[in-house]
Amino acid sequence: MKKSLVALLVVLLVLAAVALERTFTFRSRQPQAAPVAVEPLDTAALAQRLAGALRFKTISYQDSSQFDAREFDAFQRYLRATFPRLHAALKLEQVNGYGLLYEWTGSDPNRQPIVLLAHQDVVPVEPGTESRWTEPPFEGKIAGGYVWGRGALDDKGSLVGILEAVDHLVAAGAKPRRTVYLAFGYDEEVGGRRGAARIAELLASRNVHPELVLDEGGGLATGFIPGIAAPVALVGIAEKGYVTVELTAQAEGGHSSMPPKETAVGMLAAALTRLEHDQMPRAIRGPTADMFDYIGPEMPFGPRLVMANRWLLGGILAAQFGATPYGNAMLRTTTAPTVLQAGVKENVLPSSARALVNFRILPGDSLGSVLEHVRTVVDNARIGVRALEETVSNPSEVTSVDAPPFQLLARTVRQVDPGTVVTPWLVVGATDSRHYARLTHNVLRFAGAAIGKDDLHRVHGTDERVGVQAYADAVRIYLQLLKNAAL
Repeated sequence: MKKSLVALLVVLLVLAAVALERTFTFRSRQPQAAPVAVEPLDTAALAQRLAGALRFKTISYQDSSQFDAREFDAFQRYLRATFPRLHAALKLEQVNGYGLLYEWTGSDPNRQPIVLLAHQDVVPVEPGTESRWTEPPFEGKIAGGYVWGRGALDDKGSLVGILEAVDHLVAAGAKPRRTVYLAFGYDEEVGGRRGAARIAELLASRNVHPELVLDEGGGLATGFIPGIAAPVALVGIAEKGYVTVELTAQAEGGHSSMPPKETAVGMLAAALTRLEHDQMPRAIRGPTADMFDYIGPEMPFGPRLVMANRWLLGGILAAQFGATPYGNAMLRTTTAPTVLQAGVKENVLPSSARALVNFRILPGDSLGSVLEHVRTVVDNARIGVRALEETVSNPSEVTSVDAPPFQLLARTVRQVDPGTVVTPWLVVGATDSRHYARLTHNVLRFAGAAIGKDDLHRVHGTDERVGVQAYADAVRIYLQLLKNAAL
């Protein structure tokens, strides 16, 4: 017994020594970058021009017949009138009706181009919630230090900010060595198949292979990560896949006074309960593992110890980080029942019941592994399982944090905002960037406007807004990126 205790103590001491050694050698991965002079910009004028863009109801509806071409026409006229210098200097093509592809031609054809993405469309305002907005959603008001309106964060802030940065450089007489494309789709909120996908097809047909594609996705976050007081630049290096799975239960119908042992509704309810209870496993890998490698060295000793020793303490880290819905989404393929359909009358047993379950697929999982999981967990031959083909999108490729594009963007952010902690990030939603994956291995997702924790509910929700100063800083990041990458 004594020898066993001594052996156990030795093992614990060795583990502790290894853990401490790994913690103390867990070095910062933040790039060294000398701050650049603050670019002089007319902050009030920037806010006014963005506010003007938010007044157009360029809404994407799930029902494509509701598409309002007049709003998109008016918005594009506004862009031409607001940025005449840019439109004189850059070539503009309209792709598949309302997609916009600008080309700022570089002097060196041997340099791979860069592509900056944004989208023109916004989501609708939920009917009946208009009165809850502090400022009306489509009036583009500037008040209290913010620009208010649908699209301020998602994604007209990025679109107009990119145009501001290019226009500023054009006005200064800048000539790029590397060609710069600006690609603005118009249906991102419903999948991007008419906008971004068609623009990407056009570039592919011209054998364009960018050095870098940059889209929305991450942001300059404050107060998101406990233990880090500095702003954190969340740079998306991958995004989750997407699939909606249809479950259809079949049973004997008839009068509700004589129900069979199993009803279609009951079987379907049981299947959904099992799916929510027995979800796909958590895993610290890929972008999330990279994120811990970047933020861990910047944290106090306790969390740094855990992140430096995931080989030993990974279970603790996954449990703590995965306790929130957002943290959980970064660690697993998520399961979300979204639609239920059954029955036509309260005293009639339906012969079938249907449910839709949405899965956001973690890199490393796939459509095949999701369907296998669903069939295994449901385990009922009377319930059909199929993926809705029009929803299928596998996870993106993971952009390497060691590749020059990620390092370039990280350095750029720290040049403009010294002290910012830059970290790789997994985008749990979907962006237009996935349509460009076949063109390059280097797709990044980052918009530079500072956001706080309470801003998460504003995206697609009530009171969407962006800070006037935060927006100007985002424009400065685009400016510095263009100087570093293209000039």
